[in-house]
Amino acid sequence: MLDALYPPSCLLCGAETHKAGLICSDCFVRVTPVSAPFCKKCGTPQPSAAYLNSQGACAVCERHPPMWSQARAAFVYDKAIRELILQLKYADRQENASFLGEHMARAGQGLIHLESIITPVPAHKRRLRQRRYNQAALLAQVIARKSVAHYVPDMLERTRATTRLSGFSRRERYEEMKEAIQVRPHMLRRVAGRHIVLVDDLLTTGATASVSAQALLENGAASVCLLVAALVPMQKEIDLDSPIAETA
Repeated sequence: MLDALYPPSCLLCGAETHKAGLICSDCFVRVTPVSAPFCKKCGTPQPSAAYLNSQGACAVCERHPPMWSQARAAFVYDKAIRELILQLKYADRQENASFLGEHMARAGQGLIHLESIITPVPAHKRRLRQRRYNQAALLAQVIARKSVAHYVPDMLERTRATTRLSGFSRRERYEEMKEAIQVRPHMLRRVAGRHIVLVDDLLTTGATASVSAQALLENGAASVCLLVAALVPMQKEIDLDSPIAETA
């Protein structure tokens, strides 16, 4: 009855779909799923497997290994995915989390195991008051429902508000984020010896994810992997004046 009154529609263009929470076939050809070959360290797709070393890492990660052990992304950050993510973050389109999270769960199948803990990159309490939700937590919830891992929404906390990172260099972003994220004291025992899958909506420079992973590893995590909805390939420049830079 609800489908008859309110036919399911595409999350992007509004065209009718057979099921709610999807994008239509015309819009789906506009998105770019991440497929092999890709770097196991940062998740960035490569033109050929020849661009990866024997450990499956790209040249950038070989020279500058990230804090986390592996990363996966569902999509490349293109115009259509950008629209879905920005709607989720700023326009209260929480239904977009189901579509993105489902594809993230597929992309992260090799990272998520029975003993894994799925936890989101935290938002500062001031931002939570403004938005009423943490988009990374919504994505992590969907991934947990689609997998066998444990979902722990509050393992990490932002101990201070950070400025918008738009216009910051990679080093400046890291310095701004440094020590801004910590493991909550009552979670220290749960972290020790565990395999953590850290969830965020977007990977650009990796500053937020690096600080989060560092906090988990310094408190005894056996490993930290990163799972994101979309990534900006390391080789490409991004528009640092756009909202994507806020939590990158």
